[in-house]
Amino acid sequence: MNRRRYPRSYRAVALVLRPILMVITRRRWSGQEHLPAQGGVIAAANHVTNVDPLTFAHFLYDSGRAPRILAKDSLFTVPGFGWLLRKTGQIPVHRGSARAGDSLEAAVAALEKGECVAVFPEGTLTRDPEMWPMTAKTGVARLALTTRAPVIPVAQWGAHELLGRYSTVLKPVPPKTVYVQAGPPVDLSDLYDRPQDAAVLREATSRVMAAITAMLADIRHEEPPSRPYDMRRDGDPRAAAKAAQRQGK
Repeated sequence: MNRRRYPRSYRAVALVLRPILMVITRRRWSGQEHLPAQGGVIAAANHVTNVDPLTFAHFLYDSGRAPRILAKDSLFTVPGFGWLLRKTGQIPVHRGSARAGDSLEAAVAALEKGECVAVFPEGTLTRDPEMWPMTAKTGVARLALTTRAPVIPVAQWGAHELLGRYSTVLKPVPPKTVYVQAGPPVDLSDLYDRPQDAAVLREATSRVMAAITAMLADIRHEEPPSRPYDMRRDGDPRAAAKAAQRQGK
């Protein structure tokens, strides 16, 4: 691993966080050979728990790439954690605002400089009851088709034992086994010269998520659902639970 190309601030943060992660996790990593050693690359992973960005970044960092992770802008206001995100050059995503396009522009610029941009295509924690990847947003497709940078699918599993989905209580003892597997680039070449309409963006996004889901099925030794959970169709179980609580009061 060559860390000489990493920004000094990134190395400083890693110097603190990496030893902690080494203690509280047992790492079962594979597929690092699929990550190109240099040049712009998009790493796309499933999202189960709020600690995923750390385990994802740990995997990429130790694989020789310092990731620029697209993270929702509200995280940049969290005391301490927001400073960490800013210090390491992570990219805020401003959804539903006039600045919504800023994150795409920043990600494109990073890729053009040969950096690794890390994304969670689902945009938030999966709402699938069994924690399988759900239907994703098309941001990863826009980024990939605009830049033609390779998209490396990454499947994660086990970090939810460290910090449960929706939980704020970290459980570092005993150390938790975290699986992270990278796969070969998703082939989107036939879509590059087509207009970026809804059908093309959905197709590209579906290919990326299918690759992630297939690897996750191998890690879990389980069969995934026949179709991904879709909040537009299936609803948000968290919202339903909160509504039920209000009615019960």
